[in-house]
Amino acid sequence: MKTGRRIPEATVARLPVYLRSLLEVAEEKTTTISSERLADMAGVNAAKVRKDLSYLGSYGTRGVGYDVEYLLYQISRRLGLNQDRPVVIVGVGNLGHALANYRGFVARGFRVVAVFDADPNKVGERLGDLQISSMEDLVEVVTRENAAIAVITTPPQVAQEVADRLVDAGVTSILNFAPTVLVVPPHVSLRKVDLSIELQILSFYQQRSGLAAGPPDPLAMAPPVGAGGAGGAGAAGGAGAAGAARGAGGAGAVAPPRAAGSLSASDGALAGQSG
Repeated sequence: MKTGRRIPEATVARLPVYLRSLLEVAEEKTTTISSERLADMAGVNAAKVRKDLSYLGSYGTRGVGYDVEYLLYQISRRLGLNQDRPVVIVGVGNLGHALANYRGFVARGFRVVAVFDADPNKVGERLGDLQISSMEDLVEVVTRENAAIAVITTPPQVAQEVADRLVDAGVTSILNFAPTVLVVPPHVSLRKVDLSIELQILSFYQQRSGLAAGPPDPLAMAPPVGAGGAGGAGAAGGAGAAGAARGAGGAGAVAPPRAAGSLSASDGALAGQSG
């Protein structure tokens, strides 16, 4: 069912999350699901779920919810997962090797049909059911397999050249893992995954969380005035200690925590392994 409404990019990004959640409940033999439960599983609010699904023409049934199988069909169809999607991977380093062996792609309709590398020592090696191909065969293989989707897992310094060659070969969708900015023609869809950037963002939140907590206050850990021994003697001792601290210039102050040093790792620190 086509609604004629353009689906916002933010909604498109959430559809795969809804799909994953629906597959989980389908395995439990659940036939219907409420927007509240789907929202909880997807980490959003129920109003957003209902708004997102309205773009598919599925409004659910009040008091009942959404039919799980029908919703699975709708989302899969709008994401194009009911078609065979041949995929090629360029760059058989650690990351490329792992992606080529990942079996989860097939379950979503993505079939890795070829892997390429510029290293002549790797060309011809077996990688699962595939044989590593030379970059010289890129156009021929992409054309033969009718592959429109490519994954780049090369070092950053060659990623743009690889992207250009993929576009020339007829690829119209690229998923880039290389830590660099690629330029592609307007008709080519480009998505970027940079693991080092994601880790740096996590580092920021980790640092902010640590600074918010702050170091323990040594004054707060001291026993209260008058605690222990006779009340009067304890009070006098406490006053004397406080006076000594003031006389020494401490004034009870605690040195502020030093800011954590900035992260200096380069963007290619992780993805450099993929070359």
